Amino acid sequence: MNPVEHVWDAVLEVARSPLGLIAITLGGYQLGRWLQARTGGHALAQPVLVAIAVVGTAITLLDVDYPRYLEASTLISFWLGPATVALAVPLHRQADQLKGFVLPLLVAVGMGAVVSVAGAVLIARALGADDVLQRTLAPKAATTPVAIALADSLGGIPPLAAAFAILIGIFAALTAPAVLTLLRIRDRRARGLAVGAVSHGIGASRMLREDETEGAFAGLGMGLSALAISLVLPLLALVLW
Repeated sequence: MNPVEHVWDAVLEVARSPLGLIAITLGGYQLGRWLQARTGGHALAQPVLVAIAVVGTAITLLDVDYPRYLEASTLISFWLGPATVALAVPLHRQADQLKGFVLPLLVAVGMGAVVSVAGAVLIARALGADDVLQRTLAPKAATTPVAIALADSLGGIPPLAAAFAILIGIFAALTAPAVLTLLRIRDRRARGLAVGAVSHGIGASRMLREDETEGAFAGLGMGLSALAISLVLPLLALVLW
C-alpha cells in the first residue's frame, strides 16, 4: 500500500468513527445555518433539512449503516430532550398572551388531532393502503417519539412512522408559514400553535427565529398536539378499524 492510500484509509477510518460522524452531523447543520443566512432565511434553507441531506449522503458514501450512525450520534440525540423542555422558556415569557386564548386553544388542538388522525387514515384507505400502513400513518402529526410508540401499539411500523413524522414536520416547517400568510392569519398565537402542532420541533425552531410569540406557541402546540393525539387515537381506532 502506497502512502497516499494509507492516508486515505486513515481519513476514512476517522470519518467512520463516532467522533467523525458527530462532526459530519454538526458540520451539516452549520452548513444549513450558513445557507440560511446567505439566502436571507429562505424556507428551503432549513438547517435540519440541509443536515439530513449531508448526513444521508455522507453515510452512504462511507458505507455506514444507520444503526451504527444512530449509536454514534447518541451524544447529540441525548440533548433533544433538554432542548424540547427549553421551549417552555419563551412560553413562560409570553404567559400573558394566554389570557382569553386557553379555550380556543384547547378546542383547536383537540379538533386538529381528530382531523389529523381520521384524515390520514381515510385518505390512505381511499388510495388503497392496507391496515398496517393506515395504522402507521395515523400518528403522523405527533412528535417522532410519540409517533413511534403509538404506531407500535397500534400494530403499525414504528420506523416508518418516524420517517413520516419527520418528513411531514420538515414539509410543514417549509410551507406552513407561507400558507398561513396566504390565508391572512395574522394572530401570532394562532400561527405558532398551528405550525407547532404539525411540524414539531423543526417548526418551533423556525417560528422562534421569526417571532418569540410564534415560537412560544409553536412549542406549546407541539406538546399539546402530541398529548391530544395520544388520547384520541385509541378512541378513534375503535371506529376506524
